[in-house]
Amino acid sequence: MYGIADLDNCYCSCEKVFRPDLEGKPIVVLSNNDGCVVARSNEAKALGIKDGTPYYQLARQFGLPLTPVAHAKGQPIEVFSSNYELYGELTGRVVSIIRQEAPAYFRYSIDECFMYLPKSLEGDELQRWGEHLHHRVRREVGLPISIGMAPNKTLAKIASKLAKKFEVYRHCCMIDSDYKRERALEWCPVEDVWGIGRRYAARLQSLGCKTALDFARHHRDWVRQTFNNINIVRTWQELNGEDAVPNEALTTKKSICTSRSFNGMVSDKESLRTHVANYAARCAEKLRMQKTVASIVGVFVNTNPFREDLAQYWNFQEQRLITPTSSTLAIVQAAHEVVDRIFKQGYQYKKAGVIVMGITPDSPIQQDLFDTNAEEIQKMRRLDEAIDRINRMLGTETVVIGAQQYTQKDGKGKADVFSNAIKHDFRSKNPTTRWSDIMRLNASDERI
Repeated sequence: MYGIADLDNCYCSCEKVFRPDLEGKPIVVLSNNDGCVVARSNEAKALGIKDGTPYYQLARQFGLPLTPVAHAKGQPIEVFSSNYELYGELTGRVVSIIRQEAPAYFRYSIDECFMYLPKSLEGDELQRWGEHLHHRVRREVGLPISIGMAPNKTLAKIASKLAKKFEVYRHCCMIDSDYKRERALEWCPVEDVWGIGRRYAARLQSLGCKTALDFARHHRDWVRQTFNNINIVRTWQELNGEDAVPNEALTTKKSICTSRSFNGMVSDKESLRTHVANYAARCAEKLRMQKTVASIVGVFVNTNPFREDLAQYWNFQEQRLITPTSSTLAIVQAAHEVVDRIFKQGYQYKKAGVIVMGITPDSPIQQDLFDTNAEEIQKMRRLDEAIDRINRMLGTETVVIGAQQYTQKDGKGKADVFSNAIKHDFRSKNPTTRWSDIMRLNASDERI
């Protein structure tokens, strides 16, 4: 049996951990640069707020402030900027509990973790195990979690949705019979099935498959001939009770991308290089986290397609590395070389991104025959390890390379260095990772 632990409204729930006053209030979390809604609490969903709603529209509809200066208590919706440092730290605590409770696990996303369930448990005992896990996470971390259990990952995902939606399951739903499987598939719309994207969902609906059960009842040959896609066939197999999705398909990434829209427009190369350096450094950090290296660094830039009054430009190019690496310095340097090739003066750039490809395990690394910098590679590895350790202890971006620092002119014409050019006017504090944000308790008794 497989299980999946899925945090309920993850970002919004994380914001409530240190703000009990938010319980029962509508909450939304905004994307980078406070652009649009990416997470909603159940109360916000009940107000009809849709995922992806631009914040300026939301502010106009509910009379919300556009800046925290105008923030007033008692407003109808609580607004937060994305705080990935807080979310990552709290969900990491959840994973540490799962590590203790489950025989084996692998993390699928920031708020989801697949588990291999204890073979010694079955039926009611397994149900009680899931409920115990939910209560322990709630008690020790303060986050609500729903657990789905089934013979394969796709059915476990559907079970977790049922556990979230219906209180009768007590946050833990188990699909362990054909009867339960068919009832769950009958309830689940085909577009909500894990592994079926928007394009395939639209095609299935046009073919009369409105629910997951409609799709599962088709013959295997029909699925193969209609879609000619191994992933869709595997999804069909899992809906019919088989264990068909390999773990490697979930844990191995063929590429890693970090991209953002800018807070405003960028027209000069130096500012663009700084943005790209930050994205490249984040890609390098992700490579080290999963113990891999990359052999190709790609960079793309584009202007704002919604500004038809401005000249439009888009470009993407790659730089191949002689020796695969996860070094921040090497990947940033390669990204800068690409920027120098694709940058064109006279355009207003709105977005850029870095993609690392050709990903392989970091040991062993196939070095170039004529590469004599083995000692230098070891130096860079030790430097990255030291920087990662400091940033884990003292907070992200405590130590960065010089190319990551933004500069802007102050009122006196002097350069003012600051580490982050992303707009996050409504971002909450990080009391578990930054000493400057540690919580202060007020007590009337001076002895406390």
